[in-house]
Amino acid sequence: MAPVILYPAIDLKEGLCVRLIQGDMDQATVFNDDPADQAATFEAQGFEWLHVVDLDGAFAGKPMNAAAVENILKRVKIPVQLGGGIRDMKTVEGWLAKGVSRVIIGTAAVRDPDFVREAARLHPGKIAVGIDAKDGLVAVEGWAQTSTLSAEELGRRFEDAGVAAIIYTDIARDGILKGLNFPMTLGLARAVSIPVIASGGLASMADIERLTAPDCAVLNGAISGRALYDGRIDPVEALTLLKTIRRTHVEGSVKSSS
Repeated sequence: MAPVILYPAIDLKEGLCVRLIQGDMDQATVFNDDPADQAATFEAQGFEWLHVVDLDGAFAGKPMNAAAVENILKRVKIPVQLGGGIRDMKTVEGWLAKGVSRVIIGTAAVRDPDFVREAARLHPGKIAVGIDAKDGLVAVEGWAQTSTLSAEELGRRFEDAGVAAIIYTDIARDGILKGLNFPMTLGLARAVSIPVIASGGLASMADIERLTAPDCAVLNGAISGRALYDGRIDPVEALTLLKTIRRTHVEGSVKSSS
C-alpha cells in the first residue's frame, strides 16, 4: 500500500513564510521571517517532502521570491515541490536546474495545456498540475479569476501527458481550518489515474485519521499549513499515525493473501 505523504506548506510573500485565508493576500499571517529555517524545522521533524508556493509569483506570473526558494533548497535535503508563477519552459528548467524536485503548473495548465504536455514530456516525473477550485470551477491568476472548467475536466486533459501529480485545493477551505473537502478530492482522484494530493483546510488530527481510511488509499497525500504552524497537528504524532496505519494495512494484506 503506497504511503500517504503529509506535505508541510511554506507559502512565500515578500520573502516571509506566511499563511493566507482563502487566498486573500490582504489576510496574511507571518509565521516565520526565515523560510529556510522553517524548512529545516520541517525536515528535522521527519517530513519527507516540502510544498513551497511563491504567492507573489502566482499573481505576477513570474518568480518573485527566488532568493527565499534558493535558500530553502540550500538548507534542506528532502525534495521540494514548488508552485507560483511558473508559466514558461525557461522558468520550469531554471527551477529544476536549481534543485527543485517537482514544479507545479497552475494557471498555465488552463491557459496553455500544450505547454504542460511538453514540459512533462521533457521532464518526466518532474511536472505537477495545480488545480485550485472555487465553487467547483478552476481558479487562476493566484485565485483572482475563475474559469469555466471543472476540476475533473481539467484533470482529464492531462491523463496521457505523463504528469506526476495533481495538487487539488479547495479555495473556500484554504487557511480557515474547516477540514479537507474529501468528497470533491476523492471524486477527482477516482476520475483520473494521476496521483492526487489534497490541499485546503486540513485542520486537525481528525483529518489525519480520515486520511488513513481505506477510501483515501487513492490519494498520494495531503498538504498541511496553518494547522501545523499553530499546533493543531503534532508532526510526530501525525507522521507516526500515517506510517503505522500503512504498515497495518500492508501486514493485513499479506496475511489475507497467505
